[in-house]
Amino acid sequence: MFTRRIFLNGLFGAALVTGALTGSATLAADSPKEFRVGYQKASAILVIAKQQEVFEKRLKQLGVENVKWVEFQFGPPLLEALGAGAVDIGFVGDTPPIFAQAAGANLVYVASAPASASAILVPQDSTIKSVADLKGKKVAIAKGSSAHNLTIQALALSGLAFKDIEPVYLAPADAVAAFSTGRVDAWTVWDPYFAIAENKHNARIVVTTDEKGLESNSFYLANKTFATTHPDVLKAVLEEISGVSKWASDNRDKLAQIAADVTGVDVQSQTIAANRYVIEVQPIGDAVIAKQQKIADTFAELGLIPKKINVREIVWSAPTN
Repeated sequence: MFTRRIFLNGLFGAALVTGALTGSATLAADSPKEFRVGYQKASAILVIAKQQEVFEKRLKQLGVENVKWVEFQFGPPLLEALGAGAVDIGFVGDTPPIFAQAAGANLVYVASAPASASAILVPQDSTIKSVADLKGKKVAIAKGSSAHNLTIQALALSGLAFKDIEPVYLAPADAVAAFSTGRVDAWTVWDPYFAIAENKHNARIVVTTDEKGLESNSFYLANKTFATTHPDVLKAVLEEISGVSKWASDNRDKLAQIAADVTGVDVQSQTIAANRYVIEVQPIGDAVIAKQQKIADTFAELGLIPKKINVREIVWSAPTN
């Protein structure tokens, strides 16, 4: 298991970690009065952080008077708000940052985590048995989300192009209705919606992110101006995220119950999602950057983004003093 101390040493350096973990944080004269978190109810770690008020308790030591929580349904609108400076940090899948960077959004990658499980799903009685069978079919996707990338990559591994399907761009709440009433042939989505579809709508899996070549990451991103102006606040927040992640990994039954209470999703579906979730927090290393760059290059080639981008250019480096 990737421990909190390993993460902090890798991201911030041993000297900073020693001070942070012994509670020697000093009051920052230039700390903001408010810290704003963009989150989704499906983002279990931030949901727990909100419930346990870990940011509020930690940041008060740094002179931050209030933590504001702003909810989003999925990644692209969250990053739009992040780039505009309406929120300071957020957690999204691998694809929204690609679109955001290509659009010139003012944000930076600050940490990564393995993505929650995602899948391409079909109704139980569907004639679709493999990804290749999706040719010419209607597939529900949240545009610009991690599901968008999973669909593209899965099709490519099966010798198909994205143009070989008919994408139907729907947010998860709308997609579940389209899926359950047969208005789309398949649905690409992440947990807990993936688990809900299995548990409540008798969905059958075509392929998941467990497949070789389809593994995925999620990311914590910050507004670039905020990261530059308030690095101590950002470092403190990442330390707390690491601690919450360790707690969640060790308490998956409690994680599922908290997620069920917050989202209204049944605890059985949340338990399925929690038990298959790899819960770690990692610094942005070369392998993660390379994987993200490959996605960006693919999207540029497909014309899904207007220009090529260099992912490494927006990876945040914490100051060492």
